[in-house]
Amino acid sequence: MTEDTYLTIPELSEAVYTEKRSKFIAIALPVRTTSEIKEYIDFYQKKYYDARHVCYAYMLGSERKDFRANDNGEPSGTAGKPILGQINSNNLTDILIIVVRYFGGIKLGTSGLITAYKAAAAEAIAQAQIIEKTVDESITFMFEYPFMNDVMRIVKEEESELLSQSYEMDCEMTLRIRKSLMPKLRARLDKVETLRFVEDI
Repeated sequence: MTEDTYLTIPELSEAVYTEKRSKFIAIALPVRTTSEIKEYIDFYQKKYYDARHVCYAYMLGSERKDFRANDNGEPSGTAGKPILGQINSNNLTDILIIVVRYFGGIKLGTSGLITAYKAAAAEAIAQAQIIEKTVDESITFMFEYPFMNDVMRIVKEEESELLSQSYEMDCEMTLRIRKSLMPKLRARLDKVETLRFVEDI
């Protein structure tokens, strides 16, 4: 993994872990925003309304600085933290792991709970496909129409993704490219006559 890539999962994966008749259902989901996370948590709390606990942990962003762990009534540090620990040890981000616990009548104790939540989260990750994604940046610029061919040649040669374009008085274009390739793309566009970047206007 380089500094402009990160690991995540592309789709939902699920696993079930049992310990002393307690059943742990672990669901791993790809997420991008906290509002999406809230929707998923609300959904699973309603779906498993009869469960004793619905605990979770998430990690967001390529820099892996936005995270949270929630014990949902389990003793502090016995549920959310071990789930987050599995996200961390697999270097994942843009992921939410929810672990639903149905109590089986036998108490597991603090260390038993930690082990069970950790194992359930690990199982959900093991069932998931892990993919590498690039950290991308976008750039918006304007230029006069006669320079369209020059711009399109750069877009093609640098293999940037064209997000939007409009042709009114001036042409306006938004491109997306991998973070590490942005300086070269920007330097080449900078040489096109009449071209100016939107943040500079």
